[in-house]
Amino acid sequence: MTVLGPKLQRELFGDRNPLGEYVRIGGERFQVIGLLEPKGRFLGFDLDDTAYIPVGRALKLFNRDELVEIDVMFSPGLDGARVAQGVKDVMIARHGEEDFNVVTQDEMLGVLDRVMGIVSAAVGGIGAISLVVGAIGILTMMWIAVNERTSEIGLAKALGATAGQVQALFLVEAGMLSLLGGALGVGVGMGLAWLLRAALPELPVRTPPGYVVAALAVSLAVGLASGVMPARRAARLDPIEALHAE
Repeated sequence: MTVLGPKLQRELFGDRNPLGEYVRIGGERFQVIGLLEPKGRFLGFDLDDTAYIPVGRALKLFNRDELVEIDVMFSPGLDGARVAQGVKDVMIARHGEEDFNVVTQDEMLGVLDRVMGIVSAAVGGIGAISLVVGAIGILTMMWIAVNERTSEIGLAKALGATAGQVQALFLVEAGMLSLLGGALGVGVGMGLAWLLRAALPELPVRTPPGYVVAALAVSLAVGLASGVMPARRAARLDPIEALHAE
């Protein structure tokens, strides 16, 4: 006896009613006694392209001595902990000892939440380190830029540019530099997300627009903060000494 998924039923029988018909699984004949409701896909696996057979014949067919996993379904209104305890009592009565593990869906979701929390914390830590490294890099680049453009700054101030204008110029350069780096990072992240969706269409991977805006805003803020010291140094330069330095 076997129960077929809807996709497998269509592939084998088309529009015909398969109930009572026979199919071969692993070289053995099984009579179709039922059909599953459509379940869709999960993490790239088609749950409708399946066939269920009795566990005894499955163990013989695949030359297995024992089961690895048993899935138990119960009504949503029941208490999962009480159901798990009932399953445990039945298994102990049959085995004579507790040589198995009973894991409820709530426990699995709890473990998944903890794992995701650890991953999120790790990613956040990596992101923070990246921001610090990027800030130091922008600070260094802008400081070097001020040193290399000392005569240019002196000439601009000699022609009437104010200290505020010079400071704003370097702050804009630092902000644009960091914003460009943030845009490249966002582009790489969105590209990786697209590849994951292409490989696993059912995996809920998406890039919320709000996160993109927040990432660019943080990049801009870091760049502006890193450019404050070089910009102030450029604004305080004396035009005569700056021109003389050339």
